[in-house]
Amino acid sequence: MEDVRIGVYVCQCGSNISAVVKIDDLVERVADLPHVVVARDHGYMCSGSGQEMIQADIQRHNLNRVVVASCTPRMHESTFQRTVEKAGLNRYLFEMTNIREHVSWVISDSRKATDKAYRLIRAAVARVALHAPLEARQEPVTEAALVVGGGIAGIQSALAIAEMGYQVYLVEREPSIGGKMAQLNKTFPTLDCST
Repeated sequence: MEDVRIGVYVCQCGSNISAVVKIDDLVERVADLPHVVVARDHGYMCSGSGQEMIQADIQRHNLNRVVVASCTPRMHESTFQRTVEKAGLNRYLFEMTNIREHVSWVISDSRKATDKAYRLIRAAVARVALHAPLEARQEPVTEAALVVGGGIAGIQSALAIAEMGYQVYLVEREPSIGGKMAQLNKTFPTLDCST
């Protein structure tokens, strides 16, 4: 197995994270985790200077894994994947953990928030140490849908998908469609025939 060398980067997110989490204590604790070569913080890790810091450290410290502890991955995971890729690291040798929404926005006690942030980062470090490089690929897709169940919900789903222009296969185990609705005589409030 290769020598795992991890860089951990903690974002202060302005005051979003740093107002609750003790960033200096957190970085100091994280630096002692197995395989962590460098642990640093920055005001806004997603900023140009934050990304440049990560790229420079990848080169300077020969990092082969990166963890960023900041906001939600939905917001910046692809940003950091591109950042590590520009520095020559496979984008899938990166792990992100959310210490804004999962820690500083929901915990007001500074000690408890810092402890939870540490546990999340420790888990991300353990996980990224096991990552292997991946390559993106494209696979052909059959543009069709299988709807299981010919009740009212299944029929409505099949019609909606068909109206979008896709081939639909509707599967029902009974000899006729309509489900429970087809067994009723009339419907409320109009007393229409259910079938």
